[in-house]
Amino acid sequence: MATVIIPTPLRRFTNNAARLTVEANSVLEMIQCLVKDFPDLKKHLLDANGKVPSFINIFVDDDDIRNLQQEQTVVKENATVSIVPAIAGGAPSTKA
Repeated sequence: MATVIIPTPLRRFTNNAARLTVEANSVLEMIQCLVKDFPDLKKHLLDANGKVPSFINIFVDDDDIRNLQQEQTVVKENATVSIVPAIAGGAPSTKA
């Protein structure tokens, strides 16, 4: 089973679990397993077309799925999958 690291902002939808184990062959299958167990995650992990939105980064081990086969990227049995939502904001520039 693969280990999925749940980012802090999404843990409220996973009963505060920071890590979950999922049996899946692809990233899309992994997400489908997650949303089956935690339906409120769906709107945060998939867009209306069933794709991972551009503001969500997913890494299988150290590889960004955008550089691989996106949602069809293979998830091996002992893989670690990290979900990394984009963080907006920051301090405005103080340069005059």
